[in-house]
Parts: sequence; structure tokens; C-alpha cells
Amino acid sequence: MRHLIDPMDLSVQEIDELLDLADDIIAHHDKYTKVCEGKKLATLFFEPSTRTRLSFEAAMMELGGNVLGFSSSDSSSSAKGESVADTVKVVSCYADIIAMRHPKEGAPFLASLKSDAPIINAGDGGHNHPTQTLTDLLTIRREKGRLNDITIGFCGDLKFGRTVHSLIKALSRYENIRYVMISPEELEIPEYLKEEVFQKKNISYQQVRTIDEVIEQLDILYMTRVQKERFFNEADYIRLKDTYILDMAKLKKAKKDLSILHPLPRVNEIAVEVDDDPRACYFRQALNGKYVRMALIMKLLEESA
Repeated sequence: MRHLIDPMDLSVQEIDELLDLADDIIAHHDKYTKVCEGKKLATLFFEPSTRTRLSFEAAMMELGGNVLGFSSSDSSSSAKGESVADTVKVVSCYADIIAMRHPKEGAPFLASLKSDAPIINAGDGGHNHPTQTLTDLLTIRREKGRLNDITIGFCGDLKFGRTVHSLIKALSRYENIRYVMISPEELEIPEYLKEEVFQKKNISYQQVRTIDEVIEQLDILYMTRVQKERFFNEADYIRLKDTYILDMAKLKKAKKDLSILHPLPRVNEIAVEVDDDPRACYFRQALNGKYVRMALIMKLLEESA
């Protein structure tokens, strides 16, 4: 029995196989509609989610399976003080596979030690979000045709953004990836990433303060939300927040084939006017999330079409 807790749990070959399977699901959807018939997915979401939870549920239903679970800790026995370990041990009696989101780093790993069903980490604190990483990789490959030889800019909250951390780690295993980090000083990527990924693997990266100074060189721009609650004072937030809003004016210097990604939800960091630009990939990215989760569920349940 396998779990997916960290994107690095998967080899590059396994990732490529998952993306190939997702591509085949997109191309030949009808042949996958009954592969998980009689199987049940439990979605244990101890913190709120829209896209991730619903895409897991849609993925299982489109594979012919069923779904049970809860969408917040308030509606589970954790509100009564039950431990994560006990919750998962019980739910694994009822379900064949579990997708779990939790605000505390490491909770899905703890769950995997107690569960009798495969655990998929659907996000744990500021740590990892491996299925979003698979979604991002599928989107990059479908938009660019490759996962190597690209310049990618990460913009916004790079300190606390688990989607950013997971994708940086995953891309570090592909060749000739050029990283550009765009953030205020307060929200730079954490030291552990600099040490464990960039320094350990001798990967260089560029660190800048504005989108404008690097937009021309990017193949991919990965936007995230600059969160007001991350700043020590409101004055700093007000001073910096507009610097990280992507609009059509900032895109004038960008490549014609730039791909703009965002894990969503969006607040105001991408102007609505950008949505109609063909370079905006974030809604296609959200759809890709359903297909890659279908592929992952099949892989962990060892089902085939």
C-alpha cells in the first residue's frame, strides 16, 4: 500500500507515468468511467477548501466510485477532541482511499502510519500540497510540451505558500530550470528551501522585488496571493500590495507564449482583464487538477482501464 504525502515520494518516472495517464484520461474519457466502480473515497478536510475537495470528489465520481467525508473540522469528531490518528483509523474501515487536508504540518504523514487505506495529502499547513504540484506539472507540460528548459517566475507569498514549496522541489529534478523569485523581503522563500534545494543541488536562482524587472524573460509566471495577515504592520502591506497585481499593462513586455498559472483562489493579484488573454492558464489548470487526481486515485488503488 502506498501513500502520497510529499511530491518527492514519487520518482520522476512515476510522475511522468501519472501525467501520461492524465493525458489519456483527457483524450479518452469514456474508457475510464467505471474503473473505480464499487470503490469509496473519503475526503477528510480539517480546513476549508473548494477546488481541491471538489476536484477529488469529481475525480472519484467520474471514475465510477463513491465519495464520503466532511468539509471542516467542526463537522467531524475532532470537534469533540478525537485525534487525527483515531479519525483516520476509523474512516479507513469505511473507505478504500482517503484524501486529507489539515492545517498542521505533518498530520497526513501521521495519518499514513495509522491508516488501513492509502492516504493522499491534500495540503498540510505551509508544508506540502503534492496533488497541486501534479496539477501544475501537468499544466506546464500541456502548455509548453516539456518539463525542462524553462524559466519560471514565482510571485507573491513565497514564504508560506505550500504550492510554491512543493513545485520548486518537484521541478528541481528536471534539467535546466531557471528560477526567478518575485516577492517582498518579508515573504521570500524560506531558508530551508534555499539550503535543501538550491544550495544542495547547486541550482542558481534570481531574487527580485517587482514583476516588471523580469517579466520579459519568463516562460511561466506562477502567481500567488500576497496575504495581508502575513505582514507585521498594515502600512507595509499597503505600500507593497499593488506591486504584485498582474494586469495587462505589466503583460505588455511579456512573451507571447507566456503561461500564467495560479493555484487559486484569486483575490486581486490577477486583474480580471487578464482572464481573456490566451496566456491565462489558471482555469485550465483547475480543470487539469481533476484529471491528474483521477490518475493518482487509479495509481494508488492499482486500478486500470
